[in-house]
Amino acid sequence: MPSSRILPEFELLLPESVAEAVKMLKKHKSDATIMAGGTDVIVSGTQGFITPYVISLSKIKGIDTVKFSKTGGLRIGAMATLQKVADDKDVQKMYPALFKSAAINGTPQIRNMGTVVGNVLRASPSGDCACALLAIGAKIVFEGPRGKREVSIDDFFIDYKKTARKVDELAVEIKVPAPKKGEVSAFNRITRTTLDLSKINAAVSLVVEKGVCKSARIAMGAVAPKTIRLTDTEELLKGQKITGSILEEIVASVVGEISPIDDVRSTADYRNQVSPVLLRRTIEEAIA
Repeated sequence: MPSSRILPEFELLLPESVAEAVKMLKKHKSDATIMAGGTDVIVSGTQGFITPYVISLSKIKGIDTVKFSKTGGLRIGAMATLQKVADDKDVQKMYPALFKSAAINGTPQIRNMGTVVGNVLRASPSGDCACALLAIGAKIVFEGPRGKREVSIDDFFIDYKKTARKVDELAVEIKVPAPKKGEVSAFNRITRTTLDLSKINAAVSLVVEKGVCKSARIAMGAVAPKTIRLTDTEELLKGQKITGSILEEIVASVVGEISPIDDVRSTADYRNQVSPVLLRRTIEEAIA
């Protein structure tokens, strides 16, 4: 039996520009895997899941930036690590949900290698940054042979580890809109151990004026084949003062919008019972 520490053979490609990486993707398409930090690609490789070619972005300069402006919002480059995003003062102040999802993601070693864009592109239903960014409402920017295009995160997650990315496209950055007046956000998760992947996570982004919720985006992960928005539950909040009675209605609404399964981390029954509680706590944390 082969050791799990031995990677299958593959050819490592090291483009020095986005244009060069796109050319490689155009040539190899589904035979190529894009590697940013490598925290997921290498693990998949040790399990035998790897393509003949791996395109590493490590040599491409200028795609590890984290930039914020009041008019343009936040821009996260493809090689910006989880730790770099968590350390950014603008992220901490303007995007509490994203900050927390990056700051508690894995071990310090993982956070210093893994990237926020990679966490989203992996499309795991337990992805923490994916959950936070779905609640906030981000866009993924792709570059391919046909030029650039932007995909709303609402349309990005299609099914379990299936996304709207085309095989010859490279995700170069994520754009997050500047917070609206009165916008607050929060993220929470439940894990088996502190450093484990989430067995449930939740994120909210609310626009609140004088105690009234003007708009709401609610996301949950590990409760369906993909990270999802709870649109019916969002509607319950809109135009309402966030009181105990409204939160009770939300708790009752959640189970009707999720479809969890039993897996190695938890059971469907546990997720059905705990998801409403986790969401309520996340809303309370946001408005606090």
